[in-house]
Amino acid sequence: MKAKILSINISHKKGTTKTPVNSAKLIENHGIEGDAHAGKWHRQVSMLSKSSIDKMRKLGFDLQYGDFAENITVDGVDVYKLPIGTIVEINEAVLEITQIGKECHTDCAIFKKVGKCIMPKEGIFLKVLKGGKINVGDDVIFKVSDQISLTD
Repeated sequence: MKAKILSINISHKKGTTKTPVNSAKLIENHGIEGDAHAGKWHRQVSMLSKSSIDKMRKLGFDLQYGDFAENITVDGVDVYKLPIGTIVEINEAVLEITQIGKECHTDCAIFKKVGKCIMPKEGIFLKVLKGGKINVGDDVIFKVSDQISLTD
């Protein structure tokens, strides 16, 4: 499966919307250089599909990429439908999906703005297995292992 990066977003503080950048450096076992959510844990990078953001836009909300605090916004694949363990390749960088959704906290910027958030169900989280540079417009390749069920 293949998608395309529409936006790369970073923030220097947790709980805020992220600012778009043209490119970013993924650091092995850390995340995106300069992003507040990076670190040695299983949620180093977050990703959200354009289709998920479009659902909220259809409800009348004026939303930009990065407003849900996602690091990478993609088009072409509904990422929340992919199983944990899926390998994600962007140029020379390799990531692995470690979590789908998260507990939402009411102190985040998007919750304060619109009263609800799609990250708890449709955002995914990844760890960086191999670092590299990523750019807006890059292809994102998703590789689901034969041992992983798409129905889990």
